[in-house]
Amino acid sequence: MLDFRPIFLVIGVLLATLGCAMLLPALVDVVFASDDWVVFLASSMITVFIGIAMWVTCRGAKVRLGLREAFVLTTSVWVVAAAFAALPFTWSRLDMSYTDAFFEAMSGLTTTGSTVIVGLDNAPPGILFWRSFLQWLGGLGIVVMAVAVLPMLQIGGMQLFKAEAFDTPDKILPRAAQISGSLTALFVGLTGLCAIAYGFAGMEISDAVMHAMTTVATGGFSSRDASIGAFASPAVEWVSVVFMIAGSLPFLLYVRAIQGQPLVMIRDEQVRAFFMILLFLSVLAWMSEDQETVHAGAIRFREAVFNVTSIMTGTGYASVDYGTWGPLAVGIFLTATFIGGCAGSTSCGIKVFRVVVLFEDIRQHARRIVYPSGVFVKRYNGRPLPDNVSAAVLSFVFLFLASFAVISVALSLMGLDAVTAISGAATAISNVGPGLGPVIGPSGNFAPLPDGAKWLLAIAMLIGRLEVFTVLVLFIPAFWRR
Repeated sequence: MLDFRPIFLVIGVLLATLGCAMLLPALVDVVFASDDWVVFLASSMITVFIGIAMWVTCRGAKVRLGLREAFVLTTSVWVVAAAFAALPFTWSRLDMSYTDAFFEAMSGLTTTGSTVIVGLDNAPPGILFWRSFLQWLGGLGIVVMAVAVLPMLQIGGMQLFKAEAFDTPDKILPRAAQISGSLTALFVGLTGLCAIAYGFAGMEISDAVMHAMTTVATGGFSSRDASIGAFASPAVEWVSVVFMIAGSLPFLLYVRAIQGQPLVMIRDEQVRAFFMILLFLSVLAWMSEDQETVHAGAIRFREAVFNVTSIMTGTGYASVDYGTWGPLAVGIFLTATFIGGCAGSTSCGIKVFRVVVLFEDIRQHARRIVYPSGVFVKRYNGRPLPDNVSAAVLSFVFLFLASFAVISVALSLMGLDAVTAISGAATAISNVGPGLGPVIGPSGNFAPLPDGAKWLLAIAMLIGRLEVFTVLVLFIPAFWRR
Protein backbone atom coordinates (compact mmCIF):
# COMPACT_ATOMS: atom_id res chain seq x y z
CA MET A 1 0.00 0.00 0.00
CA LEU A 2 1.18 3.50 -0.80
CA ASP A 3 2.93 5.11 2.19
CA PHE A 4 2.07 8.81 2.36
CA ARG A 5 4.27 9.54 5.39
CA PRO A 6 7.48 10.28 3.46
CA ILE A 7 5.44 12.34 0.99
CA PHE A 8 3.95 14.52 3.74
CA LEU A 9 7.33 14.77 5.44
CA VAL A 10 9.11 16.12 2.38
CA ILE A 11 6.22 18.41 1.41
CA GLY A 12 6.17 19.78 4.96
CA VAL A 13 9.87 20.66 4.85
CA LEU A 14 9.55 22.28 1.43
CA LEU A 15 6.47 24.28 2.49
CA ALA A 16 8.32 25.57 5.54
CA THR A 17 11.21 26.57 3.29
CA LEU A 18 8.83 28.26 0.83
CA GLY A 19 7.19 30.15 3.70
CA CYS A 20 10.57 31.42 4.89
CA ALA A 21 11.35 32.49 1.33
CA MET A 22 8.26 34.73 1.37
CA LEU A 23 10.03 36.96 3.89
CA LEU A 24 12.43 38.13 1.16
CA PRO A 25 9.74 39.91 -0.94
CA ALA A 26 8.29 41.21 2.36
CA LEU A 27 11.67 42.82 3.04
CA VAL A 28 11.71 44.24 -0.50
CA ASP A 29 8.31 45.85 0.11
CA VAL A 30 9.57 47.32 3.40
CA VAL A 31 12.62 48.82 1.67
CA PHE A 32 10.45 50.36 -1.07
CA ALA A 33 7.76 51.48 1.43
CA SER A 34 5.01 49.26 0.02
CA ASP A 35 2.17 48.14 2.29
CA ASP A 36 2.13 44.69 0.67
CA TRP A 37 4.80 43.47 3.10
CA VAL A 38 1.92 42.50 5.40
CA VAL A 39 0.57 40.20 2.68
CA PHE A 40 3.85 38.32 2.42
CA LEU A 41 4.21 38.11 6.19
CA ALA A 42 0.72 36.61 6.56
CA SER A 43 1.32 34.19 3.67
CA SER A 44 4.64 33.20 5.21
CA MET A 45 3.13 32.47 8.62
CA ILE A 46 0.36 30.30 7.15
CA THR A 47 2.71 28.39 4.86
CA VAL A 48 5.33 27.79 7.56
CA PHE A 49 2.69 26.69 10.07
CA ILE A 50 1.17 24.11 7.72
CA GLY A 51 4.61 22.94 6.62
CA ILE A 52 5.83 22.41 10.19
CA ALA A 53 2.56 20.69 11.12
CA MET A 54 3.02 18.19 8.27
CA TRP A 55 6.65 17.62 9.26
CA VAL A 56 5.89 17.12 12.95
CA THR A 57 3.08 14.68 12.14
CA CYS A 58 5.40 12.38 10.20
CA ARG A 59 8.67 13.00 12.06
CA GLY A 60 10.23 9.99 13.78
CA ALA A 61 8.41 7.32 11.81
CA LYS A 62 10.53 4.77 9.96
CA VAL A 63 9.55 5.43 6.39
CA ARG A 64 10.98 4.46 3.03
CA LEU A 65 10.54 6.37 -0.21
CA GLY A 66 9.73 3.76 -2.85
CA LEU A 67 9.25 4.20 -6.58
CA ARG A 68 5.49 4.78 -6.35
CA GLU A 69 5.95 7.28 -3.52
CA ALA A 70 8.56 9.09 -5.62
CA PHE A 71 6.08 9.53 -8.48
CA VAL A 72 3.37 10.89 -6.16
CA LEU A 73 5.86 13.11 -4.30
CA THR A 74 7.31 14.65 -7.47
CA THR A 75 3.90 15.74 -8.74
CA SER A 76 2.50 16.71 -5.33
CA VAL A 77 5.42 18.98 -4.47
CA TRP A 78 4.86 21.18 -7.51
CA VAL A 79 1.09 21.38 -7.09
CA VAL A 80 1.19 22.15 -3.36
CA ALA A 81 4.03 24.67 -3.76
CA ALA A 82 2.08 26.52 -6.47
CA ALA A 83 -1.09 26.50 -4.33
CA PHE A 84 0.69 28.26 -1.44
CA ALA A 85 2.90 30.46 -3.64
CA ALA A 86 -0.33 31.88 -5.08
CA LEU A 87 -1.43 33.36 -1.73
CA PRO A 88 0.59 36.62 -1.98
CA PHE A 89 -0.78 37.25 -5.48
CA THR A 90 -4.35 36.79 -4.23
CA TRP A 91 -4.00 39.12 -1.23
CA SER A 92 -1.81 41.80 -2.80
CA ARG A 93 -3.17 45.11 -4.03
CA LEU A 94 -3.30 43.61 -7.53
CA ASP A 95 -6.56 41.99 -6.31
CA MET A 96 -6.15 38.85 -8.42
CA SER A 97 -8.62 35.98 -8.36
CA TYR A 98 -7.24 32.69 -7.06
CA THR A 99 -7.43 31.28 -10.60
CA ASP A 100 -5.14 34.03 -11.87
CA ALA A 101 -2.90 33.74 -8.80
CA PHE A 102 -2.48 29.96 -9.20
CA PHE A 103 -1.81 30.39 -12.93
CA GLU A 104 0.89 32.97 -12.18
CA ALA A 105 2.45 30.84 -9.44
CA MET A 106 2.47 27.67 -11.56
CA SER A 107 3.89 29.63 -14.47
CA GLY A 108 6.63 30.87 -12.17
CA LEU A 109 7.59 27.58 -10.52
CA THR A 110 7.57 25.68 -13.82
CA THR A 111 9.62 28.53 -15.39
CA THR A 112 6.98 28.91 -18.10
CA GLY A 113 6.77 32.70 -18.04
CA SER A 114 3.16 33.16 -19.16
CA THR A 115 1.55 35.96 -17.17
CA VAL A 116 -1.90 37.34 -16.43
CA ILE A 117 -0.66 40.50 -14.73
CA VAL A 118 -1.34 43.73 -16.61
CA GLY A 119 0.68 46.80 -15.60
CA LEU A 120 3.97 45.31 -14.46
CA ASP A 121 5.62 48.71 -14.68
CA ASN A 122 3.48 49.86 -11.73
CA ALA A 123 3.16 46.58 -9.81
CA PRO A 124 4.26 46.35 -6.14
CA PRO A 125 8.03 45.71 -5.88
CA GLY A 126 7.54 42.70 -3.63
CA ILE A 127 5.26 41.02 -6.16
CA LEU A 128 7.76 41.64 -8.97
CA PHE A 129 10.53 40.14 -6.85
CA TRP A 130 8.34 37.18 -5.82
CA ARG A 131 7.57 36.31 -9.44
CA SER A 132 11.27 36.33 -10.31
CA PHE A 133 12.23 34.42 -7.18
CA LEU A 134 9.64 31.73 -7.89
CA GLN A 135 11.19 31.14 -11.28
CA TRP A 136 14.66 31.04 -9.75
CA LEU A 137 13.52 28.45 -7.18
CA GLY A 138 11.74 26.49 -9.89
CA GLY A 139 14.81 26.51 -12.14
CA LEU A 140 17.01 25.23 -9.32
CA GLY A 141 14.46 22.55 -8.46
CA ILE A 142 14.25 21.46 -12.09
CA VAL A 143 18.02 21.00 -12.35
CA VAL A 144 18.18 18.91 -9.17
CA MET A 145 15.12 16.91 -10.26
CA ALA A 146 16.65 16.20 -13.68
CA VAL A 147 19.82 14.87 -12.04
CA ALA A 148 18.50 12.99 -9.01
CA VAL A 149 14.84 12.08 -9.68
CA LEU A 150 13.96 11.65 -13.37
CA PRO A 151 16.83 9.19 -14.13
CA MET A 152 15.63 7.04 -11.21
CA LEU A 153 12.06 7.11 -12.54
CA GLN A 154 13.34 6.32 -16.07
CA ILE A 155 11.20 9.06 -17.58
CA GLY A 156 11.35 9.49 -21.35
CA GLY A 157 14.88 8.20 -21.77
CA MET A 158 16.33 10.12 -18.83
CA GLN A 159 17.82 6.83 -17.58
CA LEU A 160 20.50 7.54 -20.17
CA PHE A 161 21.99 10.04 -17.69
CA LYS A 162 21.73 7.93 -14.54
CA ALA A 163 24.92 6.01 -15.18
CA GLU A 164 26.82 9.18 -15.99
CA ALA A 165 25.74 10.81 -12.75
CA PHE A 166 26.11 8.04 -10.22
CA ASP A 167 27.04 4.57 -11.42
CA THR A 168 30.29 4.87 -13.36
CA PRO A 169 33.84 4.86 -11.94
CA ASP A 170 34.37 8.46 -13.05
CA LYS A 171 31.26 9.74 -11.30
CA ILE A 172 31.36 13.43 -10.49
CA LEU A 173 30.82 13.30 -6.74
CA PRO A 174 30.25 10.31 -4.44
CA ARG A 175 26.75 11.19 -3.32
CA ALA A 176 23.64 12.72 -4.82
CA ALA A 177 23.46 15.25 -1.96
CA GLN A 178 26.93 16.51 -2.82
CA ILE A 179 25.98 16.79 -6.47
CA SER A 180 22.90 18.82 -5.52
CA GLY A 181 25.07 21.11 -3.39
CA SER A 182 27.49 21.66 -6.26
CA LEU A 183 24.62 22.42 -8.64
CA THR A 184 23.14 24.92 -6.19
CA ALA A 185 26.47 26.73 -5.80
CA LEU A 186 26.87 26.82 -9.57
CA PHE A 187 23.31 28.12 -10.03
CA VAL A 188 23.89 30.91 -7.51
CA GLY A 189 27.21 31.81 -9.15
CA LEU A 190 25.70 32.02 -12.64
CA THR A 191 22.88 34.20 -11.34
CA GLY A 192 25.35 36.57 -9.71
CA LEU A 193 27.43 36.84 -12.88
CA CYS A 194 24.29 37.51 -14.92
CA ALA A 195 23.15 40.27 -12.54
CA ILE A 196 26.58 41.93 -12.74
CA ALA A 197 26.56 41.70 -16.54
CA TYR A 198 23.07 43.22 -16.73
CA GLY A 199 24.26 46.02 -14.45
CA PHE A 200 27.19 46.81 -16.75
CA ALA A 201 24.77 46.72 -19.70
CA GLY A 202 22.77 49.57 -18.17
CA MET A 203 20.04 47.99 -16.03
CA GLU A 204 19.20 49.37 -12.60
CA ILE A 205 20.14 47.10 -9.68
CA SER A 206 16.60 45.88 -9.01
CA ASP A 207 15.92 45.10 -12.67
CA ALA A 208 19.32 43.42 -13.04
CA VAL A 209 18.74 41.11 -10.05
CA MET A 210 15.21 40.12 -11.06
CA HIS A 211 16.10 39.55 -14.71
CA ALA A 212 19.21 37.58 -13.72
CA MET A 213 17.04 35.17 -11.71
CA THR A 214 14.62 34.62 -14.58
CA THR A 215 17.31 34.48 -17.28
CA VAL A 216 19.47 31.78 -15.69
CA ALA A 217 16.31 29.86 -14.80
CA THR A 218 15.16 30.30 -18.43
CA GLY A 219 11.84 31.50 -17.02
CA GLY A 220 11.19 34.80 -18.77
CA PHE A 221 9.26 36.79 -16.16
CA SER A 222 10.16 40.46 -16.51
CA SER A 223 9.59 43.50 -14.35
CA ARG A 224 8.42 45.41 -17.44
CA ASP A 225 5.32 45.02 -19.62
CA ALA A 226 7.46 45.23 -22.75
CA SER A 227 9.85 42.56 -21.41
CA ILE A 228 13.48 42.98 -22.51
CA GLY A 229 12.29 45.25 -25.30
CA ALA A 230 11.56 47.93 -22.69
CA PHE A 231 15.29 48.56 -22.24
CA ALA A 232 15.93 49.10 -25.97
CA SER A 233 19.54 48.06 -25.44
CA PRO A 234 21.57 45.77 -27.72
CA ALA A 235 23.98 45.15 -24.81
CA VAL A 236 21.13 43.92 -22.58
CA GLU A 237 19.89 41.61 -25.32
CA TRP A 238 23.32 40.06 -25.93
CA VAL A 239 23.87 39.53 -22.19
CA SER A 240 20.49 37.85 -22.09
CA VAL A 241 21.39 35.59 -25.04
CA VAL A 242 24.61 34.45 -23.34
CA PHE A 243 22.97 33.55 -20.04
CA MET A 244 19.83 32.03 -21.60
CA ILE A 245 22.16 29.66 -23.43
CA ALA A 246 24.15 29.09 -20.23
CA GLY A 247 20.95 28.06 -18.44
CA SER A 248 20.05 25.65 -21.25
CA LEU A 249 23.25 23.59 -21.12
CA PRO A 250 23.68 20.54 -18.84
CA PHE A 251 24.69 21.76 -15.39
CA LEU A 252 26.53 18.55 -14.57
CA LEU A 253 28.92 19.33 -17.42
CA TYR A 254 29.71 22.68 -15.79
CA VAL A 255 30.70 20.81 -12.64
CA ARG A 256 32.93 18.46 -14.62
CA ALA A 257 34.51 21.39 -16.44
CA ILE A 258 35.28 23.10 -13.12
CA GLN A 259 36.79 19.86 -11.83
CA GLY A 260 39.39 19.76 -14.59
CA GLN A 261 37.64 18.67 -17.79
CA PRO A 262 37.34 21.99 -19.69
CA LEU A 263 36.51 20.39 -23.05
CA VAL A 264 33.62 18.29 -21.76
CA MET A 265 31.02 20.73 -23.16
CA ILE A 266 32.47 20.65 -26.66
CA ARG A 267 32.61 16.85 -26.67
CA ASP A 268 29.01 16.37 -25.57
CA GLU A 269 26.79 15.35 -28.47
CA GLN A 270 23.61 17.08 -27.35
CA VAL A 271 25.46 20.37 -26.69
CA ARG A 272 26.84 20.38 -30.23
CA ALA A 273 23.39 19.54 -31.59
CA PHE A 274 21.85 22.32 -29.48
CA PHE A 275 24.13 24.97 -30.99
CA MET A 276 23.66 23.67 -34.54
CA ILE A 277 19.86 23.76 -34.24
CA LEU A 278 19.94 27.20 -32.60
CA LEU A 279 22.17 28.61 -35.35
CA PHE A 280 20.06 27.05 -38.12
CA LEU A 281 16.76 28.40 -36.76
CA SER A 282 18.30 31.84 -36.10
CA VAL A 283 19.48 32.12 -39.70
CA LEU A 284 16.06 31.05 -40.98
CA ALA A 285 14.35 33.62 -38.73
CA TRP A 286 16.80 36.27 -39.90
CA MET A 287 15.96 35.49 -43.53
CA SER A 288 12.21 35.54 -42.86
CA GLU A 289 12.51 38.85 -41.03
CA ASP A 290 14.55 40.23 -43.91
CA GLN A 291 11.52 39.76 -46.15
CA GLU A 292 9.14 41.54 -43.77
CA THR A 293 11.08 44.48 -42.31
CA VAL A 294 13.30 47.37 -43.32
CA HIS A 295 15.70 47.19 -40.36
CA ALA A 296 19.43 47.20 -40.98
CA GLY A 297 21.14 43.81 -41.29
CA ALA A 298 22.84 43.89 -37.88
CA ILE A 299 19.60 44.82 -36.11
CA ARG A 300 17.69 42.07 -37.92
CA PHE A 301 20.33 39.52 -36.97
CA ARG A 302 20.26 40.54 -33.30
CA GLU A 303 16.46 40.39 -33.20
CA ALA A 304 16.44 36.96 -34.81
CA VAL A 305 19.14 35.49 -32.54
CA PHE A 306 17.64 36.95 -29.37
CA ASN A 307 14.06 35.85 -29.99
CA VAL A 308 14.91 32.40 -31.35
CA THR A 309 17.21 31.80 -28.37
CA SER A 310 14.51 33.02 -26.00
CA ILE A 311 11.88 30.66 -27.43
CA MET A 312 14.07 27.60 -27.96
CA THR A 313 15.51 27.79 -24.45
CA GLY A 314 12.00 28.23 -23.06
CA THR A 315 12.81 31.62 -21.53
CA GLY A 316 10.09 33.58 -23.29
CA TYR A 317 11.55 37.09 -23.32
CA ALA A 318 10.58 39.24 -26.28
CA SER A 319 12.22 42.27 -27.85
CA VAL A 320 9.83 42.62 -30.79
CA ASP A 321 6.56 41.06 -31.94
CA TYR A 322 7.98 38.26 -34.10
CA GLY A 323 4.43 37.15 -34.87
CA THR A 324 4.35 39.89 -37.52
CA TRP A 325 7.37 38.55 -39.43
CA GLY A 326 5.29 36.34 -41.68
CA PRO A 327 4.15 32.68 -41.89
CA LEU A 328 7.70 31.29 -42.23
CA ALA A 329 8.75 32.94 -38.96
CA VAL A 330 5.63 31.63 -37.21
CA GLY A 331 6.57 28.11 -38.25
CA ILE A 332 10.16 28.62 -37.09
CA PHE A 333 9.15 29.86 -33.65
CA LEU A 334 6.56 27.10 -33.23
CA THR A 335 9.26 24.53 -34.05
CA ALA A 336 11.68 26.16 -31.60
CA THR A 337 8.95 26.03 -28.93
CA PHE A 338 8.86 22.25 -29.08
CA ILE A 339 12.60 21.52 -29.30
CA GLY A 340 13.80 23.09 -26.04
CA GLY A 341 17.27 22.92 -24.51
CA CYS A 342 19.52 20.20 -23.11
CA ALA A 343 18.70 17.56 -20.51
CA GLY A 344 19.95 18.45 -17.04
CA SER A 345 19.37 22.17 -17.59
CA THR A 346 16.62 24.58 -16.59
CA SER A 347 15.23 24.45 -20.12
CA CYS A 348 12.12 22.69 -21.33
CA GLY A 349 10.39 21.13 -24.32
CA ILE A 350 11.17 17.77 -25.89
CA LYS A 351 14.90 18.31 -25.18
CA VAL A 352 17.76 18.15 -27.66
CA PHE A 353 19.07 14.76 -26.50
CA ARG A 354 15.79 13.17 -27.58
CA VAL A 355 16.15 14.80 -31.01
CA VAL A 356 19.64 13.25 -31.22
CA VAL A 357 18.31 9.82 -30.18
CA LEU A 358 15.51 10.01 -32.77
CA PHE A 359 18.06 10.98 -35.43
CA GLU A 360 20.21 7.96 -34.49
CA ASP A 361 17.16 5.68 -34.71
CA ILE A 362 16.24 7.03 -38.14
CA ARG A 363 19.82 6.73 -39.40
CA GLN A 364 20.11 3.14 -38.19
CA HIS A 365 16.79 2.23 -39.81
CA ALA A 366 17.82 3.84 -43.12
CA ARG A 367 21.12 1.93 -43.13
CA ARG A 368 19.33 -1.35 -42.50
CA ILE A 369 17.08 -0.69 -45.48
CA VAL A 370 20.09 -0.12 -47.74
CA TYR A 371 22.22 -2.92 -46.21
CA PRO A 372 19.80 -5.57 -44.82
CA SER A 373 22.66 -7.82 -43.66
CA GLY A 374 24.66 -5.03 -42.03
CA VAL A 375 25.14 -4.58 -38.32
CA PHE A 376 24.76 -0.97 -37.20
CA VAL A 377 25.12 0.14 -33.59
CA LYS A 378 23.40 3.33 -32.43
CA ARG A 379 25.65 5.48 -30.29
CA TYR A 380 25.23 8.46 -28.01
CA ASN A 381 28.39 10.27 -26.87
CA GLY A 382 30.40 7.33 -28.16
CA ARG A 383 28.51 4.74 -26.12
CA PRO A 384 26.05 2.16 -27.48
CA LEU A 385 22.48 3.41 -27.23
CA PRO A 386 20.25 0.81 -25.48
CA ASP A 387 16.98 -0.10 -27.18
CA ASN A 388 15.04 0.63 -24.00
CA VAL A 389 16.22 4.26 -24.17
CA SER A 390 15.11 4.56 -27.80
CA ALA A 391 11.72 3.07 -26.92
CA ALA A 392 11.33 5.44 -23.97
CA VAL A 393 12.21 8.45 -26.14
CA LEU A 394 9.77 7.42 -28.88
CA SER A 395 7.03 6.90 -26.28
CA PHE A 396 7.74 10.28 -24.71
CA VAL A 397 7.66 12.18 -28.00
CA PHE A 398 4.41 10.50 -29.02
CA LEU A 399 2.76 11.21 -25.66
CA PHE A 400 4.11 14.78 -25.62
CA LEU A 401 2.61 15.54 -29.04
CA ALA A 402 -0.61 13.69 -28.20
CA SER A 403 -0.99 15.77 -25.03
CA PHE A 404 -0.40 18.91 -27.06
CA ALA A 405 -3.12 17.90 -29.53
CA VAL A 406 -5.64 17.11 -26.78
CA ILE A 407 -4.98 20.40 -24.98
CA SER A 408 -5.27 22.33 -28.27
CA VAL A 409 -8.66 20.79 -29.01
CA ALA A 410 -9.86 21.41 -25.46
CA LEU A 411 -8.85 25.07 -25.67
CA SER A 412 -10.66 25.40 -29.00
CA LEU A 413 -13.81 23.96 -27.42
CA MET A 414 -13.57 26.69 -24.77
CA GLY A 415 -13.99 29.31 -27.50
CA LEU A 416 -10.37 30.24 -28.26
CA ASP A 417 -9.41 30.89 -31.87
CA ALA A 418 -7.15 28.38 -33.64
CA VAL A 419 -3.91 30.37 -33.35
CA THR A 420 -4.43 31.08 -29.65
CA ALA A 421 -5.45 27.49 -28.87
CA ILE A 422 -2.58 25.84 -30.75
CA SER A 423 0.15 28.24 -29.63
CA GLY A 424 -1.23 28.34 -26.09
CA ALA A 425 -1.09 24.56 -25.80
CA ALA A 426 2.41 24.50 -27.30
CA THR A 427 3.81 27.22 -25.07
CA ALA A 428 2.25 25.72 -21.92
CA ILE A 429 3.34 22.12 -22.36
CA SER A 430 6.79 23.29 -23.54
CA ASN A 431 7.05 25.83 -20.67
CA VAL A 432 8.00 28.70 -22.97
CA GLY A 433 5.74 31.63 -22.05
CA PRO A 434 4.37 33.74 -24.90
CA GLY A 435 2.28 32.22 -27.64
CA LEU A 436 1.33 33.57 -31.04
CA GLY A 437 -1.39 35.94 -32.22
CA PRO A 438 -2.80 39.19 -30.82
CA VAL A 439 -4.14 37.68 -27.57
CA ILE A 440 -1.25 35.70 -26.05
CA GLY A 441 1.55 36.70 -28.45
CA PRO A 442 4.71 38.60 -27.45
CA SER A 443 2.72 41.83 -27.20
CA GLY A 444 -0.29 40.19 -25.53
CA ASN A 445 -1.20 38.60 -22.22
CA PHE A 446 -3.05 35.55 -20.86
CA ALA A 447 -5.43 37.67 -18.75
CA PRO A 448 -8.29 37.72 -21.35
CA LEU A 449 -8.57 33.91 -21.40
CA PRO A 450 -11.52 32.28 -19.59
CA ASP A 451 -10.83 30.71 -16.18
CA GLY A 452 -11.26 27.19 -17.54
CA ALA A 453 -8.53 27.78 -20.11
CA LYS A 454 -6.19 29.13 -17.42
CA TRP A 455 -6.64 26.03 -15.25
CA LEU A 456 -6.10 23.77 -18.25
CA LEU A 457 -2.95 25.67 -19.22
CA ALA A 458 -1.68 25.48 -15.64
CA ILE A 459 -2.12 21.70 -15.75
CA ALA A 460 -0.33 21.63 -19.11
CA MET A 461 2.58 23.57 -17.60
CA LEU A 462 2.87 20.95 -14.85
CA ILE A 463 2.66 18.05 -17.31
CA GLY A 464 5.34 19.54 -19.53
CA ARG A 465 7.65 20.47 -16.67
CA LEU A 466 7.50 16.99 -15.11
CA GLU A 467 8.15 15.25 -18.45
CA VAL A 468 4.55 14.09 -19.07
CA PHE A 469 4.89 10.50 -17.77
CA THR A 470 5.48 11.59 -14.16
CA VAL A 471 1.99 13.10 -14.02
CA LEU A 472 0.01 10.84 -16.35
CA VAL A 473 1.19 7.63 -14.68
CA LEU A 474 -0.84 8.67 -11.63
CA PHE A 475 -4.02 8.23 -13.68
CA ILE A 476 -3.29 4.57 -14.47
CA PRO A 477 -5.43 2.36 -12.15
CA ALA A 478 -2.69 -0.26 -11.90
CA PHE A 479 -0.38 2.31 -10.30
CA TRP A 480 -2.59 2.43 -7.18
CA ARG A 481 -2.96 -1.32 -6.76
CA ARG A 482 -0.92 -3.22 -4.23
